[in-house]
Amino acid sequence: MRRRALASGLALCLLSGAQAALAQGQGMGGYSEQTGEALYQGVCQGCHMPNAQGAVGAGAYPALAGDKKLVAKAYPELVVLRGQKAMPAFGPSLSDAQVAAVVNYVRTHFTNSYSDTVTAEDVKALRAALSAK
Repeated sequence: MRRRALASGLALCLLSGAQAALAQGQGMGGYSEQTGEALYQGVCQGCHMPNAQGAVGAGAYPALAGDKKLVAKAYPELVVLRGQKAMPAFGPSLSDAQVAAVVNYVRTHFTNSYSDTVTAEDVKALRAALSAK
């Protein structure tokens, strides 16, 4: 019960931070980082850890290192856009290019070596498909 409350609190903090950034007019989503590495360091590593090994504590944060689910490039796009379990949706907070950059970074680092890349156009198409539902 306590873990769930802490995880909920963390998610609310992340969401409120994104809302504050939006209010400051920092583009589509409020994150100024543009490279996949900078986005990972500024947005993702707080939960997934600097080495992408994940963590267990206030919540369970899955490892991205060696994650076989990343083989399908649409999977991490979808998770970043819509969120999953305790991870908030970053779709409103990141541009198409930023989503593509961070997904490509994770898919090519941390012992991951997937060579097919995600483009901003891929992300735009996925957003359109999701909003059509």
